[in-house]
Amino acid sequence: MNKINYNLEMEKVIKKIDKDHKPRLLLHSCCGPCSSAILERINEYFDIDVFYYNPNIDSEKEFYRRADEQVQLVKDLGLEDEIGVRVIKYDHQDFLEYVKGFEEYREGGPRCFKCYRQRMEKAAEFASENNYDFFTTTLSISPHKDSQILNKLGDFLSKEYEIKYLFSDFKKKNGFRRSVELTDKFNMYRQDYCGCEFSRSED
Repeated sequence: MNKINYNLEMEKVIKKIDKDHKPRLLLHSCCGPCSSAILERINEYFDIDVFYYNPNIDSEKEFYRRADEQVQLVKDLGLEDEIGVRVIKYDHQDFLEYVKGFEEYREGGPRCFKCYRQRMEKAAEFASENNYDFFTTTLSISPHKDSQILNKLGDFLSKEYEIKYLFSDFKKKNGFRRSVELTDKFNMYRQDYCGCEFSRSED
């Protein structure tokens, strides 16, 4: 089966946008560093709110450290008057219940797919209930995340919640490298594990 170039799919959408009437986009963000290059790239096309919902993170301290970096990034980019940041209350127990029975799978396997689903579904639900035009996620900027799986999941959720999903593969066009550059530029905290205790134990 041929893989879909989801970066091209996103560019098709962008080409049709009237910048004087930007559509509202809810961007699920896993962390500030991953969102950095994405916000820089698409802010001129969308009216963006960042949706920081990550119950997978293994401690409240780590959760809020990353949340603070997300808020500070928007300020460092000079976009605090344009981009809102919604930090959803930390509830790690909700994540543990969601992935129960999948704890022993290695990083990148079925447990991770459930984690993507939990976070993206929450974003889809919120976007649908609050009159956004699109939702999407920063997860595809990571070279360790499969954009084919993420976009198929996004497409499924878009139908379930009747909200358009912005197809994307943000690692394309040097997206990941640019996120590293911006992280260094703003002296951001860049975590060395995805988030949950299971991913941390594999490091």
